[in-house]
Amino acid sequence: MSEFHKDPNFYIGTVCLKVTNLKKSIAFYEQIVGFKILEKTDLMAKLTVDGKTPLVILEQPEGIERKSKRTSELYHFALFLPSRKDLAEFIRHLLSIGYPFGAADHLVSEALYLNDLDGNGIEVYVDRPSDRWKWKNGLVHMDTLELNGNDLLRESDGPWTGLPKGTIMGHIHLHVSHLDEAKTFYTDGLGYHIVSIYPQAYFFSTGGYHHHIAINTWQGVGVPAPPENSVGLKWYEIIFPNEKMMESQVEKLRQIGATVTKDGDYFVTEDPASNRIHLVVRQNGSCAGWLF
Repeated sequence: MSEFHKDPNFYIGTVCLKVTNLKKSIAFYEQIVGFKILEKTDLMAKLTVDGKTPLVILEQPEGIERKSKRTSELYHFALFLPSRKDLAEFIRHLLSIGYPFGAADHLVSEALYLNDLDGNGIEVYVDRPSDRWKWKNGLVHMDTLELNGNDLLRESDGPWTGLPKGTIMGHIHLHVSHLDEAKTFYTDGLGYHIVSIYPQAYFFSTGGYHHHIAINTWQGVGVPAPPENSVGLKWYEIIFPNEKMMESQVEKLRQIGATVTKDGDYFVTEDPASNRIHLVVRQNGSCAGWLF
């Protein structure tokens, strides 16, 4: 596992999405993205790579509506692959089936971007070695440049067989309504550090990662939260190293006026843009936040 996605860092775990058609969404996430089904009911599916840990949960609620325009919502969740070879095989797979995608070189990483059937954004990426990242005054230098696809494809030497073992949830990027109040929530409340600043965007991490969470107002300043029955993000997890550290951040969240409730052995809160978060501690390979 990446050094940035284990103790003592605060990193992203499971992402739960609301979709309009569970059957079609399962087919997409299996055949296009490469997940396996861990558990399935008529209205829910847990998707895994390693056969134990759900990285994505799909739900089809009653009365679900299609994605609203110009709201605070998920921009994308990001699947972090173990190697550049894995990313090369994934891009070859997308090219072979003709599925539309975007690509970018962010200096710290190389990334592909696609949308699921409901318009939920997905990034699939691999990091460059962290000793090659350039830092100045506590900020990491990132950019959005053209990806050298031909160079990447030369890394591919075998058929695509789905997401490889070792794939994890690398980060999450969210649309918010107001940058400053969301920044306060994620820094003063949740304990993240600002590691990069873009126009209308902040990137946060712990442990010197390029980012575990990013926020932006690219949908517009002051946009409303999506309706509760809208397609999109239902909740995402932040995983803490231990109960003491999680409870310390819960107290800091309450000090800045955030609402935090306890649900079993995990906590639930929302950022100022109504993006719901489960605060959990990984215990023996499982998270309480998987229950919903």
